[in-house]
Amino acid sequence: MQTGAITQYIDVAQLVLYMFWIFFFGLIYYLLQENHRDGYPLDPGTGRDTKMDGWPPIPSPKTYKLANGDEVVMPYPLKGPEFLQAEPRHRWIGSPIEPTGNPLLAGVGPGAWANRADVPDHTPEGEAKIVPLRVNPDYHVAHQDHDPRGLPVIGADNEVAGTVKELWMDKSEMLFRYIEVKLNDSDKTVLLPVPFARITDEHVKVHAILAHQFADVPGHREANQVTMLEEEKIAAYYGAGTLYATPERQEPLV
Repeated sequence: MQTGAITQYIDVAQLVLYMFWIFFFGLIYYLLQENHRDGYPLDPGTGRDTKMDGWPPIPSPKTYKLANGDEVVMPYPLKGPEFLQAEPRHRWIGSPIEPTGNPLLAGVGPGAWANRADVPDHTPEGEAKIVPLRVNPDYHVAHQDHDPRGLPVIGADNEVAGTVKELWMDKSEMLFRYIEVKLNDSDKTVLLPVPFARITDEHVKVHAILAHQFADVPGHREANQVTMLEEEKIAAYYGAGTLYATPERQEPLV
């Protein structure tokens, strides 16, 4: 027998190869099972009380401790299905769904949002991460950029929705996240995500929604804070507008 051979047919290198295969299979199984901690069990959409666990089975619950002291158990405890403001276009399984009621608030398609925690995001120092400039006087708009405060906000229909009241900054990333808009003929203010705005010297243009649709933008409870859940709903509203703001946007291009 050659050096390292256990028998005439098995040697150490072969055993190591077999052990690697077993380890690699176990690693894949573990990663696939951990991937089932969020989003499972699946709802097949049949309308029946049936759930799909998939393969491998859903792992046992595990408790995670967050930086703020809270605890999260995953997989999440099973809950009843949330109310969906949409209905299938056809009767067969997997058919496309279309929103019911106000499509910008239906939470489907480009307006879908994640059920994040209803608390403000924080910096590593524990401070509120996204806040308006009025509570951070040490920060300001760079002199080479447009300062939109006081400019009119124009919707996709070229009508004026309101006026820019303030800018909200991200203290961790050092950039502006939202434009606070005071609506016309109202004391209500809403937040406009900066990526949906085109800022010029004369106005702030928003192509996602029409001017009158600003009135239904989801609000935020605190004047100088916005929670992660509120951020999701605000961004989803403008995202939904890219498809549902007008009937023409839902039609095919050709």
